[in-house]
Amino acid sequence: MTASPRRTRVRTGAHWGMYEAEVEDGRLVAAAPFAGDPDPSPIVAAMPSAVHAECRVERPMVRKGWLERGIDGGGAGRGVEPFVPVTWDRALDLVAGELRRVKTRYGNEAIYACSGWASAGAFHQAHAQLHRFLNCFGGAIGSVTNWSFGAASVIVPRVVGAMEPVVGQITSWPTIAAHSDMMVLFGGIAPKNTQVNMYGIGRHETAGWLRRVAEAGVELVSISPIRDDAAACPGAEWLPIRPNADTALMLGLMHTLVAEELHDRAFLDRYCVGFDRFRRYLMGETDGAPKSAEWAAGLAEIDAGAIRALARRMAGARCLIAASWSVQRADHGEQPYWALIALAALLGQIGLPGGGFGFGYGATGTLGGPRPRLPAPSLPTGRNPVAAYIPVARLTDMLLAPGASFDFNGERLTYPDARLIYWCGGNPFHKQQDLNLLAAAWRRPETVVVHEPWWTPAARRADVVLPCATTVERNDVGGSPFDRFWFAMQKAIEPVGESRTEYDIYTALAERLGFADAFTEGRSEMDWLRHLYDVARQAAAAQRFETPGFDEFWRAGHFEFPPPEDPPVLFSEFRADPEGNPLKTPSGRIELFSETIDGFGYDDCPGHPVWLEPGEWLGADRAAVYPLHLISNQPRWRLHSQLDCGEVSRAAKVAGREPIRINRADAAARGIADGDLVRVYNDRGACLAGACVTDDVRPGVVQLATGAWYDPDDPAEIGSIDLHGNPNVLTRNKGTSRLAQSCSAQSTLVEVERRDAEAPPVAAFDPPAFVEAPGLDRRDADR
Repeated sequence: MTASPRRTRVRTGAHWGMYEAEVEDGRLVAAAPFAGDPDPSPIVAAMPSAVHAECRVERPMVRKGWLERGIDGGGAGRGVEPFVPVTWDRALDLVAGELRRVKTRYGNEAIYACSGWASAGAFHQAHAQLHRFLNCFGGAIGSVTNWSFGAASVIVPRVVGAMEPVVGQITSWPTIAAHSDMMVLFGGIAPKNTQVNMYGIGRHETAGWLRRVAEAGVELVSISPIRDDAAACPGAEWLPIRPNADTALMLGLMHTLVAEELHDRAFLDRYCVGFDRFRRYLMGETDGAPKSAEWAAGLAEIDAGAIRALARRMAGARCLIAASWSVQRADHGEQPYWALIALAALLGQIGLPGGGFGFGYGATGTLGGPRPRLPAPSLPTGRNPVAAYIPVARLTDMLLAPGASFDFNGERLTYPDARLIYWCGGNPFHKQQDLNLLAAAWRRPETVVVHEPWWTPAARRADVVLPCATTVERNDVGGSPFDRFWFAMQKAIEPVGESRTEYDIYTALAERLGFADAFTEGRSEMDWLRHLYDVARQAAAAQRFETPGFDEFWRAGHFEFPPPEDPPVLFSEFRADPEGNPLKTPSGRIELFSETIDGFGYDDCPGHPVWLEPGEWLGADRAAVYPLHLISNQPRWRLHSQLDCGEVSRAAKVAGREPIRINRADAAARGIADGDLVRVYNDRGACLAGACVTDDVRPGVVQLATGAWYDPDDPAEIGSIDLHGNPNVLTRNKGTSRLAQSCSAQSTLVEVERRDAEAPPVAAFDPPAFVEAPGLDRRDADR
């Protein structure tokens, strides 16, 4: 008699929500969203197919040329040569030996370590594990800013003294519903982005809050090239702006406010510095070009009358102004954020309930939600002894030009000479711009080590690949200062193949390198979870939150904190008493003109908000050759490039590739029909994609989401066409400005044509070639 399959359910969670993992005979077969989630993300359904995907890395692997010749083999074989499976002992000996060699010969300043969103767990989080390990080893080249809101992370603290308006407790939805008359949304609030949160999310509530805001009569205006950036905003008015013209439109609105004396001079005098100097620029007194509604209309392609009318409506209402993170991922991306703060200051409502400004509403599933400022479990990483660092978006420049100087945030820095790259929990061949340039730069380091569960584009281009367990193959604790939940991430299945947890990998390396006790502090996985939970629990108690003990929490699977009864209003304390609660700026006030930034002498980021024409946009001469503006925003069917190999993302492909949305008129002019295979190109590269013809993108714009796994037709040839639809073969490797040096991917021009010839199949999800090393007996190789 055949035994019936044994099914169990285990509580866990991820970036896209809490869920129950259903296991049958040791295999993950289903994922059921948390029953208390009113709007669960469909991404969770991809977990079983991803965990057991053909492209799992199941054994430690070493690139054949590197294994045979070491660093003398060069980096040209990365992504081209086959891999050799080795034992864990052999792989760990190789990595430890290489770390020791580079440190001895060049110092820790020659090691570059980087990560990404990785997983939601506090303990096994790749960034924390990687940096804790390397800090115990003597450190590595550091990274500052990020790809999500890099320009904002530099300009906003310069102007208002804190990052609170970008990632903190911005004025929340209940306050907006109760007090706002109007929200003006530069970049909209895209529902696809609200599916996720970096540290996990308990309930997806943004769509429900937006319905309540609309039912309360709040007028919503979405200013974006893409209509469905406001798909979650019932009844929103759509102003289809020309991409990258947000600053020009804001200046046109401010000109109207000043010209018609609708601005709040008393607020500007008491709470701001530099308005008079900025006003001279705004009114054209310094350059002879008034930034009038007519001037702005020519740049933004929104009617001048509509601009003036919008300014008057904003001045006559309790108005909250917002901008998505995507708006600042563009050439001169600092300017729209600075200009938006200035616009809110002119209206004089900063610090009032339902007024003022905030950034990133809807950028993740928790921003804007009512929540207390919670402690969260987190693994301490220690101090990095290495002083050298780069802004993360300057990775390619560092690899191509070690020793070169560059400007960043008022400093003159030098690119370090990175001989070893250690990359975990992220995919640089998703994040970085101009992937063909990165592919050339990636050949320069002597060694590349990658930890990965899957054969991502980064893993395929490594020298040593160490297979990692996924979230369902280990225990962890999730929790976020940006959410109301702590949740258990309970192990559901044994690691696939020979995969190990990050902690086990680093512990074994630390043993070889002589600092295991400092790294582990004598704790097992579960010891660490109890410790981190108890530390967070004590911090919660200091804030008068009662939380259960670890065992009770682990049995229940989650703990929910109550929402605040009186959610804070951004800058309310500053407004109430600017002398007693000054901002952390040099003046203690909002800096509409910054003496500090002006003193840097940057022509691409002067001392007050200005219109600076992007290097690539529809107003440039280059548009005569490449007449379509590419928006490469976040996908709706995965998180960044995570789970692209899963069934949810793969089901969304068109013609077997990433879908590209194109306006109906633009498609007709090129003979493109819905579902056609198309070639998207400029002078930096080309990719194939599947056409989606729509009226939801304005004419002159195409939208191709990031995250399709990079799949060049010929990996040995730099510039080979990407077969899968990765937009970063098209984007520019240029910093936003010398101030922030951040990602400017949204300033990209392309052309699109129908591809009639048969295309090679996509191989992004196929494992690379493997060869067995001659004479290698896997049982005895390291004896």
